[in-house]
Amino acid sequence: MPEAPTLAVIGGGQLARMMAEPAAALGLPLRLLAEAEGVSAAQVIPDQLVGDYRDLATLRAVVDGCPVVTFDHEHVPTEHLHALEEDGVAVRPGPEALVHAQDKGVMRERLAELGIPCPRNAIVATPADVEAFGFPCVLKTTRGGYDGKGVWVVRSVDDVAEPLATAEAAGVRILAEELVDFRRELSAMVARSPSGQAAAYPVVASTQLDGICHEVIAPAPDLDPALAGEAQAIALRVAGELGVTGMLAVELFETTDGRILVNELAMRPHNTGHWTQDGAVTSQFENHLRAVLDLPLGSPAPRARWTVMVNILGGPDRPDGQPVGRLYDGYPHAMARDPFLRVHLYGKDLRPGRKVGHVNAYGDDLDDCLERARHAAAWFRGDLGNESE
Repeated sequence: MPEAPTLAVIGGGQLARMMAEPAAALGLPLRLLAEAEGVSAAQVIPDQLVGDYRDLATLRAVVDGCPVVTFDHEHVPTEHLHALEEDGVAVRPGPEALVHAQDKGVMRERLAELGIPCPRNAIVATPADVEAFGFPCVLKTTRGGYDGKGVWVVRSVDDVAEPLATAEAAGVRILAEELVDFRRELSAMVARSPSGQAAAYPVVASTQLDGICHEVIAPAPDLDPALAGEAQAIALRVAGELGVTGMLAVELFETTDGRILVNELAMRPHNTGHWTQDGAVTSQFENHLRAVLDLPLGSPAPRARWTVMVNILGGPDRPDGQPVGRLYDGYPHAMARDPFLRVHLYGKDLRPGRKVGHVNAYGDDLDDCLERARHAAAWFRGDLGNESE
């Protein structure tokens, strides 16, 4: 019998899957609540239940005998998290913290109270409200959105009907935000334990493709050191003020006039931290495990001058409607071309635009890292065909 406590993980996606490797290395047993048989994390975590995270009885069954529970996503109902706490389970991050990642309206209200710089925003309910806020602007459902879903750029009152109807059908509010004139998107990631220890990773630059994180450069090139320090200080303050336990990703805009504004919060390992698996002394996944179990945190220091992460997205289907090839078929070329490349696949079926893996390339030359990572991701995607070089 393992001496370490069993950690319950809610959600069977790739984030839970990538917690399994450091957990195995540390001898930490995991128990998974998967949403279906054979999902990404269920392929590598044998102790598992299949069920609905929205059902309290199912949640209680999976945490039975587990002193701590953590998450692959932020969608577990807040009232269920309070119920688990009342049962004596340590919920990490806790419901009082997690609600700020679950509800963008609550998040904006709290960050305003703390004086954290954010885009101008307001809750809106009617076309007249949006018109009074001003066009162009961004409309977001306060709950349930991710990877560009539940987000609309609206430029006139004619664009408002769909987002308002979507929010009404889902029973959620709509948040209006100014359309920020930004130079690029940044991410500041920190780990924080219940005892208050915290560790801040280098601030990274990310690019989005169709609302999905496409590429990350660590550290962000040509970032003013004072601005990088401000971003890390914001992330550490948010983690402390909100009582976050585990990983916190603070997604930021770097504006064209040299400011930073908080865009989103995520209280779990995050796509912009995948570079840490190969480019940092301690990965975000290991530090998340350490933090939620209140173990001393590992160093977030980079191992190389540069690390580039590029997501592998499912490419377009063939004319007959079938997926193009298998991801495994990309290994001979990618590995032979670049023995230093690190490939992480999620065990997911190929679908157009779906995140099915990522590659990390690291080294002393940024242009070289970018070329290597982009080439490998494009090869796996099928954009380069199967011709040899």
